[in-house]
Amino acid sequence: MTIPGPAGELEALLEFDPARKPRMTAAVCHPHPLYGGTMHNKVVFRAARAAREAGLATLRFNFRGVGASQGKHDKGIGERDDVRAALDCLSARFPSLPVCVIGFSFGSWVGLRVGAEDARVVALVGLGLPTIDSDYSYLRGVTKPKLILQGTRDPYGRREDVQAVFDSLSEPKQIHWVEGAEHFFQARLQEVRDAIHKFLLEIVLRYS
Repeated sequence: MTIPGPAGELEALLEFDPARKPRMTAAVCHPHPLYGGTMHNKVVFRAARAAREAGLATLRFNFRGVGASQGKHDKGIGERDDVRAALDCLSARFPSLPVCVIGFSFGSWVGLRVGAEDARVVALVGLGLPTIDSDYSYLRGVTKPKLILQGTRDPYGRREDVQAVFDSLSEPKQIHWVEGAEHFFQARLQEVRDAIHKFLLEIVLRYS
């Protein structure tokens, strides 16, 4: 499907179980467009699947300039508006349901910022935070439930840096270290899926 975005149409994929009413929704944001990031990235796919299995309708989408999405890369600024367009799509399709924003790498930096500010969003999940070149100080003081998943050998988000970000956050918050994993969680995607699934089930119970 396509959704209207501020720089043109955005390519997207909305998934949910038609046999049961979704309990929440999730917008899932992909890694850096200039380094091959798309909504079909394996980490993004697994994160969306974990959300669906927890009873959420999920919307994956390509940022501007990626795949069939119109526009061009905007260094994370215009991409925030793309996230808002995804949230608008979910709100129109499921107007009564709360939303979770899930972002991997660049998608976490962009998506969590929008999710932290948007009243429709009740929970945030960040995977592979690229702390070497991205500032997450905007999360300080945010009281929405937060989950961070990070590989202990991620070269773009060193353990000490990600731990410092986590320590600065307000409760409620959780962090899951994937021991030995690098940025793309190779061979550890089931563990990533399980951690996201468990977290989202806890959130769903609050709104059931």
